[in-house]
Order: sequence, then C-alpha cells, then structure tokens
Amino acid sequence: MDAFAALHPGIRHHLVNSLRWDGLRPTQELAVEPILAGDDALVIAPTAGGKTEAATFPLLTAMAEQHWRGVSVLYVCPLRALLNNLQPRLHGYAQWLGRSAAVWHGDVGQSARQRILRERPDILLTTPESLEAMLVSTKVDPRVLFSGLRVVVVDEVHAFAGDDRGWHLLAVLERLTRTAGRDLQRIGLSATVGNPEQLLSWLQGGATSRAATVVSPPAPEAALPPEITVDYVGSLDNAARVIAALHRGEKRLVFVDSRRRTEELGAALRERGVTTFLSHSSLSAGERRRSEEAFAEGRDCVIVATSTLELGIDVGDLDRVIQIGSPNTVASFLQRLGRTGRRAGVARNCLFLCVEDDQLLLALGLLHCWASGWVEPITAPPAPRHIAAQQLLALCLQEHRIGGATWRQWWSLPDLFGADGDAIMEFLCAEGYFERDGEMLYIGPEAERRFGRRYFSDLTAVFSAPLEFLVLAGRVEVGTVGTDLLVEKVAGPRVLLLGGRSWEVTHVDWQRRRCFVEQVGSGGKAKWSGLGGGVSFEVARGMRSVLLGADPRGASPGVSLTKRAVPPGVTLTKRAAGALSELRSSHVDAVSPEGLVVALPPEGSGRWWTWAGTKANRTLQASLPGVVDPKQPMDERSLRLLPGIGPHEVSRALSNVRWRDPEVTPAALAGLKFSAALPRELAIRTLAERLGDPAHARSVCAEPRRVVRGD
Repeated sequence: MDAFAALHPGIRHHLVNSLRWDGLRPTQELAVEPILAGDDALVIAPTAGGKTEAATFPLLTAMAEQHWRGVSVLYVCPLRALLNNLQPRLHGYAQWLGRSAAVWHGDVGQSARQRILRERPDILLTTPESLEAMLVSTKVDPRVLFSGLRVVVVDEVHAFAGDDRGWHLLAVLERLTRTAGRDLQRIGLSATVGNPEQLLSWLQGGATSRAATVVSPPAPEAALPPEITVDYVGSLDNAARVIAALHRGEKRLVFVDSRRRTEELGAALRERGVTTFLSHSSLSAGERRRSEEAFAEGRDCVIVATSTLELGIDVGDLDRVIQIGSPNTVASFLQRLGRTGRRAGVARNCLFLCVEDDQLLLALGLLHCWASGWVEPITAPPAPRHIAAQQLLALCLQEHRIGGATWRQWWSLPDLFGADGDAIMEFLCAEGYFERDGEMLYIGPEAERRFGRRYFSDLTAVFSAPLEFLVLAGRVEVGTVGTDLLVEKVAGPRVLLLGGRSWEVTHVDWQRRRCFVEQVGSGGKAKWSGLGGGVSFEVARGMRSVLLGADPRGASPGVSLTKRAVPPGVTLTKRAAGALSELRSSHVDAVSPEGLVVALPPEGSGRWWTWAGTKANRTLQASLPGVVDPKQPMDERSLRLLPGIGPHEVSRALSNVRWRDPEVTPAALAGLKFSAALPRELAIRTLAERLGDPAHARSVCAEPRRVVRGD
C-alpha cells in the first residue's frame, strides 16, 4: 500500500502545504494500513517520534470516508497537562476536514462541558478517571455522548499498563464498549518497551475478533551517538553549583526523584541567579502551566521537574537533560533521553549528577542494562481484586441497578474477577455496599458512607491521594502541602517552600483544609509523604556487574571502568571515576565472580548479597524466617542474616524453602484503595502477591554461593 496515497486528499494537501512535509516518517507509513483496516494496534516510537500523527491521520481519513458522526474517537492520556498540550494540535488536524477535538478533565468547567454535550466533538480527549466520571454522572447520558464511538486511542499506554490505572482503564473500556453498542478499535501509543506483543494483547482486553498489529519500524541509525555523562557531586547544593556553571545560554530540563528535592534545587538555582521554573504534582495546574509555558518560550533557563515531564508534554526545544541521581528503570531513562537531540546535527544527551554513593551505583547499573539493549517488559500487577470491587459499584452507579446473576456480562476480562468474583460480590452484599431487591442490586448504605461524598467522586480514581492542604496566596492557588509541614514545631514564623518561592503561613483553615500564605524573601521547607519505587532484578544485577568491573555496555567482568573502557558516548568525570573506585573497594566482600556472597563476620549477624532486586528480596525475607532477620531493613542488594547463622544453616534453609508472600502491614493495606470493599483475607492476599517476586527469588536460591568470613 502507498501509505501517503491512502490518506484523505485533504490531509495530503495540508501535509504538503501546511506542515511542509515531504513525506511520512517510517512509523507513520507503517501505521496507515493496519489502522485503516480496523486492526487493534500498538504504535511504538521514541518521544517526538510522530506517534500521535501516526494514529490521527488514518483515523481522520476513516472518519471522513466512512462518515463517522459525533464523538467517534476517544483519546485517553495519563495526564491532564498532556491532554491540554495535545488538544490544540489535534483540533488543528481535525479542522483540515471540518472536524473538531475537545478536552474533558477535572479542570474543565461546566460551561465547556455543556458545550461538548450540545455540540459533540469528533475527537474527545480525556483521562480514565474523567471517563469513569462521565459514565456514572447524572448530568451525562453516556449512551448519547458515545453513540457514535468507533475507536479508543490510549497515549503513553505503557504508563497505564504497569499499575492499577491500567486495570481500571481496561475495565472502563469494557463498559464503554457495551454502552456504545459496538466493538471498539483500540490503538496504543508507546515508547520503547521490552514486550510489545504482550502489551498489545493486554490492551485488547478480553474477547475480540480484531487483528492485532505492532507498528515498530527499526530505529534509524543515529547520526550522532548519545552523549551520556556521569558525575558525582556529593550534595544537592553542589548539583546546583554545577548546573549554574555549565551550559549557560541553554535550555535545561532537570529531573529529580521527589517534590521536596524539586523545591530545594529550584530555590538553590534561583539563589545563584539561574532563571528557574518548577513542575511537580503538588503545584496548582495554573502554576505548572505558567512555568511550562515560560520555559517553552525562554532560552537561557532551567525547569526542574519530577517524572510529570517525562511523558510527551511539549516544553519546547531542549538543549540538555540533567538527571539528579538516577531513575529506577531503563524505560524512564529512555523517555528522558529522548527529550533532547531533536534538531539536526544535535546528539541526544543526559548528564547524571549523583549526590550519593547509592545513586552513582544505581545510575551505572542502569546504564549497563541500557547499553546491553535491555528494556523493562511492561507487566500488569496481578490480582486486581480491589479494582473488581470498585467496578461493581461504579457499574451500579452507571446503570442505577445491576443484576445479581448477570453482572459478569459487562466484562470479558478473566483477570479482573478471576476465581474470586463471587466472593467479592457476596462480601459487598453482606456488608451493605449493595442492597438486594429480588434479583436486582442497588447501591447500599455502606457504599454511601464510604464513597458517597460529592456524588461518589472518590470512586472514579483508583489511586489514593494523601491528605493535603490547598495553599492560597490571596485567591491564587499555589499548590498543596501535606499536614507534616503545618503541625511540626518551628521557631518563629512557619515558612513553606512551594513553586521555588518562600511563603509565610498566615492562617490555616483546618476544617476546609486551606493554608493562607504571603510571599517572603527566602527560607522555608518542602516535604511530602510518599514511597520510592523499588529496583528490578535486572538493574540490581547490572549494579553487581559494574562492581565486578563491567562497563555500561556489558563488557566482561574484569574490565576496568575507566575512560578508555567506557563505550562511545558514555563518559565518567574524574569525580565519578574516583567515587566508583571507592565503591568497588567498599564492596569487595559483597560481590564475587564465583557466586553470590554470604558475608559472615566473627560476631553479630551476617549478610547475604543477593543482588536480586527489591521484590525478590522481600520474597526471600518472608520465606526464610529461620536464617533471614525479618526485623532488619532490606533493599535490592542484600538481606541481613540472624545472629549466629553460618553457611550450613543457609544451605539447609535454601534446600527446604517454604515459599511465602511478603508480610502486609496495616499501613500498607490502608494504602490499597478500595481494600475496605474486599474481604480482609482477599485484600491482604492481593497486596502480598504484588510485593514479591517469587520467580527471581527461586532462581537466586539455586545460584552458587561464596562464603566470605570477616576478620
């Protein structure tokens, strides 16, 4: 098929005359035929690789040629900011054919929503949470709004598939399919993933007769190799010094691992006269938008962000990406690296500024995996029983009642309810979440009590947000802060750091959860609660390989990681090379080419250096109570042994392992949203199955071991 010729004449005209394109990119060429044929598809390309156009141009062609009317394409994104960024572009493309695109999410006002309901756009952009809200709303008739729906496009599908938002999205799409009255074509847009066929199969959901096509042309040979530099700076203040001194005149995007560090680094850069903007989830939408727009229009400036800017939000043409510390996954690194090098003759680049020893080792282990060609497979979390409970309640809100014997007909997802569906339904009825009238079930008093606030708005999101206070400077929303900053003892005025600026607290309205502030010159603290992600088995093994002498491209152990041993495009500064040398010296009793090290000191407890990753070590800790100390903290690298344990006890225990799931604490259970709508034993089992990694734990037990006795 001639892909360009297959597009609608109006699109071809504007590609040549409006966009000044001389042809389609490889990804776009390959996507035209399967999408026009109605296949479910997964379109894979790096950031700024033209994925949006690869889906949109053939869909607009089908829309015009098949005379689709009303909302015929639903475009789902993980972030509101990404929706806001995409809508003008999609609307512009749609207008080439006299069509339109509109956005609907939590920040869209009632007047705009009413206009959408009156004058239905051809493309509707939304989030899964807003889609759920539309289905259960008393102000929206989903059977009218989605009567013409034909296609669902899921942008950044890899960002959904790896957590519960993905299960929620699939379940909502099943209900939407039945509401629309037809099978819906599903198209996913994704960055590079390690298992594209499995990801597409996951996106297809349950029973479908559609063909499935992965659109992933070979990556073109880069004109220039990526420029990756790893530096060790020792502190966040030193990182600010380096950023302020290097790359003057350039636009720099700096990634950090937390909102607190975003604020602290932003303040440190501003103190050094650097034009600095901030973006993180606790800033108000207006504050983030102003920062991102100002950065996009600027030149000599920095924007400091958490992973909120990792996805495809356009912040203009970047010169440089800087990473404080290291992300936990190769996929995140690739997303961030792909933000640069979009101009001809400019290489992709990333500067790692590691402020701690552990960060340096993680960065080098991750680079080892990346340069070896490995990227994480995207896998959905197992046993989404709490999502099943949420979906039953949401369906009842949508339909006003559900059949006690027919509710399963709404979903064809075997993994959603599994063997526990009947037990979940029985519990919901027994506990008063549902009331029964003959064969029909209605929303009961317990559901009203737990989730009924603001017409069940809490049911539309499957993640729990911690309790936070809205920060107001006059009538302007600055963002949100947790309660810790408002209750801890301070000497003198209470000053917050938010949006890179200092604010003195003038009043706290505890009942309405509002904090009123006035801007001051300097000082203040930033703090939010949250849990960091774990490290995978593969990245942990990459860290071990680096300590054994491998370079980031996976050279054999024994090769010194010096400038000569580093592959083209990867450079260690003198500081980083020195810090790595010290890491290797300090871990001499933690790694061995002969096997996994069991380090046994003359007194006290020993340590088993598994390098198995966070989840596998949790499984090992739970399954080896006779040798592994359950009270000692564990990480991705090692496990503490009980005092007095020797090599024979370790060998005997590993030969007779009784595999157990990791322990679930009450605090962890409280963090599993909708766990209250499950029988307690099912809720505990759901979380326990997600905390561990039994497959890698088993493989670690079978590996050779080397005992190292301390002096």
